[in-house]
Amino acid sequence: MFVIHPYFDHGDWVFDDEAAGLKREPFVFGMPEMINNFVSGIPGARDGFKLYFSAKPFPGYTAELEWVREEYEGNWYRWPELNAEGWLCPALFKYFPSAPPRIYCRAEANPQS
Repeated sequence: MFVIHPYFDHGDWVFDDEAAGLKREPFVFGMPEMINNFVSGIPGARDGFKLYFSAKPFPGYTAELEWVREEYEGNWYRWPELNAEGWLCPALFKYFPSAPPRIYCRAEANPQS
């Protein structure tokens, strides 16, 4: 299981992961709309939230994305409940050796400092 902390920056959902060598890595091509829906019930999500994700189901996951196809070194995933698709760039391979058939996700508010 992995955890990242996406936030909204200059009109884009992005995240930093120093261990993976990523800084302001953007979510693009359908993923921002999926994230907007995913965090709609989390107050202050644009300031940052926790995103748990795994190639295997885990307790409390709330979204299951299904692999659709590879394109331009990235991969398209579909969220069937929303009838939505989004593209994950090659940064996906910082977390998985190959595109998993499913990605399970859960979003939570960041703890208050």
